Amino acid sequence: MGRTPHIPLELTKKPFSLDEARSAGLTLSALKGKAWRRLGAELYCRQGLRADPWELLSAWRRMLPSDAVFASATAAWIHGLDFQPTDPVEIVMPHDSGVRSRPGLSVRHSETQASEIVNIRGLRATALQRTLRDLCHQWPAVEALVAIDMALHLGLTDSDSLGRARGRRLRKLAAMAAPAESPMETRLRWLLLEAGLLRPEVQTNLHNSDGRFVGRADLYYPAARLVIEYDGGNHRDRLVEDNRRQNLMVNAGFRLLRFTAADIRNRPDVVSAQVRGAL
Repeated sequence: MGRTPHIPLELTKKPFSLDEARSAGLTLSALKGKAWRRLGAELYCRQGLRADPWELLSAWRRMLPSDAVFASATAAWIHGLDFQPTDPVEIVMPHDSGVRSRPGLSVRHSETQASEIVNIRGLRATALQRTLRDLCHQWPAVEALVAIDMALHLGLTDSDSLGRARGRRLRKLAAMAAPAESPMETRLRWLLLEAGLLRPEVQTNLHNSDGRFVGRADLYYPAARLVIEYDGGNHRDRLVEDNRRQNLMVNAGFRLLRFTAADIRNRPDVVSAQVRGAL
């Protein structure tokens, strides 16, 4: 019969570093056993533990130098944007730092002003405008616009502030931004703009001739009374409600086009042609 592995209680609730494991009496060899799971370079957790991102980022913070700053998608998540924060964890370090990328950690070397750093729940992260500016440089334009739209929708910033922000690309994308309710709505709007179509209104409340509210349009061209809807994964679950809303819109004199993620990703020319024809 094999020996029961030594499992220190203090290491069972959250991720921990190799140094913390050694302080609790575990060796590197013991951490290779079935009781433990490796999360990244010198970072582990109890096998089966569903690591909370806040706990995982806190563990990285304890391992990293004091001047490390969480950045990019990790910082965006810390601010409340719906992005993957830990695959990998992204940080920014000063140019003269010797910290380098390793499994689970992506390191970018750049100078960060004190005014560009915030502390949220004990984690040092780039401030929202600096985070969005970094994403504008690192991501394709449409994905950076998704982040900007998300920040506007959540009320974390406003168009005026972004219009005065540092970074030409951030200001350019901010001029196109709107508080869309989902990333795919942003991607659909981007598709139409890239096709040379007029900029639609976003999340517009629609009323019939009696002033009764009949629905909210994802995207709307008022001159053509054309509503463009993105049908997400939950459309099937709310099909009856969506059909009733669509009937109210049609009876009020609006026209509708509906598109799915597959349409946006795989048939962008068809989407733009149908909208152009309807206009």
